[in-house]
Amino acid sequence: MTKEEAKKRIVKLREEINSHRYQYHVHDRMEISEGALDSLKHELFKLEQVYPDLVTADSPTQRVGGKPLPEFEKVPHTTPMLSMEDVFSFEELREWLGRNERYFPRGIYDFYAEIKMDGLAVSLLYEDGLFVRGSTRGDGKIGEDVTMNLKTIEAIPLRLRVPTEKEVISVIARLISISRSNLVLSTGSPRPSTDSGLAMTCRKILRALTHGRIEIRGEAYMSKKVFDDLNREQKRKGDAPFANPRNAAAGAIRQLDSRITSSRRLSFFGYDLIGDFGMETHEQAHELMKLLGVPVNPLNHYCASLEDIEKYHARIEKTREKLPYWTDGTVVVVNQVSVLERLGVVGKTPRGMVAYKFPAEQVTTRVLEVRWQVGRTGALTPVAVMEPSQVGGTTVRHATLHNMDEIERLGVKIGDTVILEKAGDVIPKIIKVLSHLRSGKERAIHPPTVCPACNAHVSRVPGEVAILCKNAACPAKHHERMAHFVSRTAFNIDGMGYKIVQQLMETGLIATLADIFRLTKEELVDLERFGEKSAENLIAAIDHAREVDLPRFIYALGIIHVGEETALDLAMHFGTLAKLRRAAEAELLEIPNIGEVVARSLKEYFGDAQNQKMLDDLLAAGVRVRELRQQKDQPWKGKTFVLTGALETMTRDQAKTEIRDRGGAVSSSVSKKTDYVIIGESAGEKYEKARKLGVVTLDEDEFKKMLKNAS
Repeated sequence: MTKEEAKKRIVKLREEINSHRYQYHVHDRMEISEGALDSLKHELFKLEQVYPDLVTADSPTQRVGGKPLPEFEKVPHTTPMLSMEDVFSFEELREWLGRNERYFPRGIYDFYAEIKMDGLAVSLLYEDGLFVRGSTRGDGKIGEDVTMNLKTIEAIPLRLRVPTEKEVISVIARLISISRSNLVLSTGSPRPSTDSGLAMTCRKILRALTHGRIEIRGEAYMSKKVFDDLNREQKRKGDAPFANPRNAAAGAIRQLDSRITSSRRLSFFGYDLIGDFGMETHEQAHELMKLLGVPVNPLNHYCASLEDIEKYHARIEKTREKLPYWTDGTVVVVNQVSVLERLGVVGKTPRGMVAYKFPAEQVTTRVLEVRWQVGRTGALTPVAVMEPSQVGGTTVRHATLHNMDEIERLGVKIGDTVILEKAGDVIPKIIKVLSHLRSGKERAIHPPTVCPACNAHVSRVPGEVAILCKNAACPAKHHERMAHFVSRTAFNIDGMGYKIVQQLMETGLIATLADIFRLTKEELVDLERFGEKSAENLIAAIDHAREVDLPRFIYALGIIHVGEETALDLAMHFGTLAKLRRAAEAELLEIPNIGEVVARSLKEYFGDAQNQKMLDDLLAAGVRVRELRQQKDQPWKGKTFVLTGALETMTRDQAKTEIRDRGGAVSSSVSKKTDYVIIGESAGEKYEKARKLGVVTLDEDEFKKMLKNAS
């Protein structure tokens, strides 16, 4: 191949590679396989090696630089990169709009809503269409030059695409038409025609691509999948995992060696087009960026009113766990550029845009008092009563402190300011005490000496953390035992929640567990909260629950130290309730995972005449306990699993069922005896403990492969 032929081939290859980059990153269309695209890049690389004088700055081969930089140079921003005000409720969003309408009452207010990406804000500067400089936000006025690192991000074009005049005019005209229609519907007053500005905008954009400057601002981010892969690699090397994708992305951008940045596989979405191009709306800026080859988030959306924004915000919040990236809210921008510019800036924040955050998952609050609650086993649990706080979308006033050991570990006192955390559907918990905020009036938390429900003496079992009320007639224990018995993981009686149990006990309709199965519709219909239909439904649910699997039945009894896994172990070993009722302590000790403490608790329970009578009464009331069907194939027998974090494709209960169906056991804590820890999103301390102990960890994909292989 002659040099002239190579030159033509190089031009063709670059055009082809850039075309596929545009289709993939901007339109999410992969027209050829990654392998085929890599092959084209490899051919280009080899030709440029032969003819290095044909290499250009915008060649796809120039995404990774050479020598590491000694330091980053400072870069002034011609237009400040401002931060936004945060709002956390629709009421606060209304207040934001109200302030703007008072400041500029003649403005027409429609909006453009965007996903608030949890990444790192960057600026991309193009001269004559060529990417010449990339910088971080910094302090808003001065950032750092990270050009070489941003060049490694495939989603960022090294040269902007040159659209046709027809494409530009078509996009802007379409948006103007849609915007006018929506404004007429929402305000009754159409915006004046600006069709005459179409040609001017088109000319300015096209001229800037060949003889001018264009600045794109957006978010460099790391996808969840890449983040998980990176943390697995960190774990393999024995390094500490990254806390979240934002920190990982920010760390990647600030690497002095761009080859490290390249290995982090970052992506990019544009969110603003800076320059005087005669654009009428912020939405137009997004559509123009797409024409220039810059990817924008396809979920960003025009909203004619605040009500539209609220619907959009709720939809994104509901589905955000399924998104391939992290987001902590939405961004609301006044869509009309003239109004946005007129509103200006207050302090360091633009008036015309606001970050509408999802409910916080960590907040600070103050501990007002500690109450001790009595559980079904008689264990007393300390519960912190706090100043009401909005966390994870709910108002939280209480959080368990578990036991005195946890109180001592946290060092919490009454009056302390604490950090409260709620991740996903996890119960809120106190994770830290801000001791430097103490005034000196805080009071220590002392263990109780008597039961708050029955005033009986309580004691702490030697070698255990629990403080117990041993009074068999304690009303609180009895109520909790009843509620546990009918709960979802036990007999699962639909419609018989905590308050209904309390009501039935207070009215004298149930005093024992067997009484539940003797209830009639006639006894229920006249009660508060009940009518003809609801009474029928509850009786039907009770009848449906009469037949129960042996593991559920054992668990429902509320025996001290017997959770779901131990109940399953007992059912697997004995097979029938009759055999379990007669079991000697020596036989119980033969069962794997059952030690002396659990065996003694079981022996005491079944050795009690009152408990044996209660079992007889349940059977006499029509309860039928199904024997456990022994599974022939149990490839995971003897293996213990721990789940941490949220799984995307299944619930925790579904994962537990899959494990148990294959003979495995599920534990709530990690130890040296744990075989596998399954890591979901927002995995916490269990992941860290597994890493320290050298326990095998599996992400969701690896776990699903194991399930398939063990089927």
